[in-house]
This record gives sequence, structure tokens and C-alpha cells, in this order.
Amino acid sequence: MKLGFVSDSLGGLSFEDMLDHAARLGVSGVEVNTCGWSTAPHCSLDDLLDNSAAQKTFLKAFADRGLEIIAFNANGNPLHPTDPKQGADLRRTLRLAGQMGVAKVCTMSGLPAGAPGDTMPNWVVSSWPPETQTILTYQWHEKLIPFWTDIAKTAEAEGVRQIALELHGNQCVYNVPSLLKLRAEIGPIIGANLDPSHLFWMGADPLISAEALGAAVYHVHAKDTFLNPPVQATTSLLENGSLLDIPARSWSYITLGYGHGAHWWRQFCYRLKMGGYDGWLSIEHEDVLLNSLEGLEKSVALLHAVMPDKPADFKLQDI
Repeated sequence: MKLGFVSDSLGGLSFEDMLDHAARLGVSGVEVNTCGWSTAPHCSLDDLLDNSAAQKTFLKAFADRGLEIIAFNANGNPLHPTDPKQGADLRRTLRLAGQMGVAKVCTMSGLPAGAPGDTMPNWVVSSWPPETQTILTYQWHEKLIPFWTDIAKTAEAEGVRQIALELHGNQCVYNVPSLLKLRAEIGPIIGANLDPSHLFWMGADPLISAEALGAAVYHVHAKDTFLNPPVQATTSLLENGSLLDIPARSWSYITLGYGHGAHWWRQFCYRLKMGGYDGWLSIEHEDVLLNSLEGLEKSVALLHAVMPDKPADFKLQDI
């Protein structure tokens, strides 16, 4: 496996400083945010698209430090009913990836409205009352599948080989069954960006999910979640309080090791290997209490200690 981090983890730093810290920390690459829910402080689609000179300069900054571009990240809601820019910028990210030889783009499935004419996304998380099924039918068959059928064609034309969809709340694809359902409809260009932090708060098991997805795991975001049992006991894990008020929340995103220790992360890496994944672990720091650089340093140290980074060489002896 190879270790890197999401560029927004150090979003307050300049492009050059962010890369300098990546080299200092001893990671092998950086996943670059391009649009969507990110202001993309380190990558301008406007400046880079169709500009070979700017692209060469961008790539050289990585190469000079012995780093790779892990993937481009276009996380957002590309099916937002009133914000078409998010879907358009996903397409632009795929174009840029093709021009720069980046084979993988990470993004979200998107979440449309619940019916024609609605203006807000609608996330259905229960099977009752019966209108929930009407919403799901509309979202999947009228919006999600047609959109991703077209996006897959665009990605293939651009030379992008993998689209890694993050299993994330407030999206049509948020768990193993929904990812496999869309993959069956669209084809193997669609895979999972397996981020255990979201599965924790949704009540799923990332270890079992890693095995269940198997070859459909295209990417891994290394992010942890702190579960707060005294609050959870009364509010459940359906939490809509401020992300900044950790004591009041039933769960919060947290630095690796502060929610689940090294033993859990070692097991996670092993389960990924069992499922056939031997790719990138990309740290996504979103801890509001720890300094971003300190949190990233601690996360890198933990994963360096537990992740396998050399090929297996075991052979049965002839006896």
C-alpha cells in the first residue's frame, strides 16, 4: 500500500508549502481537490484546463519532491437540482485528469431532488411511509442512472480508468449495496472510495464492508470518527448539530487513532488486503480540535506503523 493525503487537509497553506510538508512527512503522493465542496486552493480548473504549460509546471512541482498525484477529487453533489456547476465541474475535472494522465477521479454519486420541480436534494433513509419508494424510483431511474451512464462515457473518452465514489451520507450511494447497485448498472469504471469514518456514524462495519466490496474498492480515505455514547444514547447517530460543537454531538470526525486505535487500523489494512486492495491510503484530516498539521503528522505516523507497504513473499516449502 502507498500513503498520501487529501490536499485540503492542509488547505490553509500555499500549494508549494503543502507539497513541502508532504515531502517532509514521507508520504508518496497527494490527492488534489479540484471543485465541489472545496474552494480548491491548490488547483485551479480555470488555469490548468487546456493549458499544457501550466500543467507541466503543476506536475513538475510534484515530481521535484518525489511525489505523485494520487487522484483528482471532485467531491460535491453533481446532481444538485439548483446548482449545475457541481456537475459541470466534475466533467471539467475528468477532462483535466485525461489531459494530465491522472487515471482516477474521486467524487460523490450525487443526490437529486425527490420529484420534478423540487429545489432541494432529498436523502431517503427509511422505507416508510410509502412515498419514500416513489422518491427513490425517481432519483435512481430518472436522474442517477442516466447521469452516470453519460459521465462514464465521458470518463472513458478522456482516459480516466476509475471513478471512486465515496460512501457518504446525503448521497444516493452511501453504503455497500447502493454502490454495488450503481456499479451493476454503469459498469466497472465505477468503484468505491471506502472512507470508514462515514460508515462508523451510519452504523456499518468498515472491516466487513472492505471484504464485501472486494475488487470494487478503488480508493481509501483514511479518516476516523469519534463516537460519543452519552450523547448518542439520547440523540442516536442521526446527528444534525454543529460540526464545530464536538461535546454536543453523538459523533465527530477526528484524527486517526483518536476514535479508533492502531489495532483497529491494522485490522482495516489487513481486511483491505484480504479483499485484494493494495492501493492508496489517502488521509483526509477534518478534526476541528487539532491543528491540521499536527493531526496530519499523527495520522501519517499511525499509518506508517500499521500499513503493509511491501509485496508478500511467502511461499510454501517443498517437503
